[in-house]
Amino acid sequence: MVTAIAGLESGVIDLKTTINDTGVYRKYGISMNCWLYTDYHRGHGYVNVSQAIERSCNYFFYETGDRMGIDKLAEIARYFGLGNKTGIELQSETAGVVASREAKQKLHPDDPNWNPGNTLNATIGQGDNEFSPLQMAKYISMLANGGKKIDVSLIKTIRNADGSEASREEINQFVNKKLGLEPENMESKEINPSYLNAVLEGMKSVTSDTSGTAYVRFKDFNISVGGKTGSAEAPNNKVHAWFVGFAPFENPEIAIVVMVENGGHGNYTAEVVRDIMAEYFGMNTQNVEEDMSATPYVEIMN
Repeated sequence: MVTAIAGLESGVIDLKTTINDTGVYRKYGISMNCWLYTDYHRGHGYVNVSQAIERSCNYFFYETGDRMGIDKLAEIARYFGLGNKTGIELQSETAGVVASREAKQKLHPDDPNWNPGNTLNATIGQGDNEFSPLQMAKYISMLANGGKKIDVSLIKTIRNADGSEASREEINQFVNKKLGLEPENMESKEINPSYLNAVLEGMKSVTSDTSGTAYVRFKDFNISVGGKTGSAEAPNNKVHAWFVGFAPFENPEIAIVVMVENGGHGNYTAEVVRDIMAEYFGMNTQNVEEDMSATPYVEIMN
């Protein structure tokens, strides 16, 4: 979704742009497969940005990233909180990494120069990208709320001894001081609403359209869900399974991220998210009756 927004904001694609996924992206002397080709030896054909999200079309995002370059992609990724500490009230939170020229110079001093192949990897979340599930939850929440900045916190309110409530600013200042964090100074961006809407519609199609990569998990779900499957390559030919989602689509209340190490395709992880949502929205509750009777109880403290 970040690659889609960055591509649209930079102007290298628009809402009507279609790219023909032939299955294998060949450029710069390298070949990169779309997952569909790896599994079924064919491509997705011509897809626009919403369809590319719906079908998880690597080819579309390879081409978008190649047209755009890494700098805009890294900028938008950082805006959505990726590669930065969220500021949650926990010690030792990881900052993660956003793939970028600077990150490569730091992480790979023996090969510091950025090349087009690095960009292709970065467009689908691979390469040097490392994000925590919490960062992903913040990112998905920002997509669902229209791109607005949000605070990540375990604390709802703090009530002082005199009955007054501490302000969010006071809480943040205290936490930042305790954890040695610099306050976030990135200004809010005005993401074009039509671009966000195209991305969100793609996420809705992931769960509601028969071509969606998680349709089989949500086809009978009676609450509309925006989501995205993910399969992150890991060492030793392992694949971590991701699913991110929010609901209800029309008026979001909850964002959920599930990652299963070595779990394979993100489609499997979508089932976990569906079950969590069902519990949250009370869909598993049947014939609940409240007992209003009172039983006398006395406890003696010696």
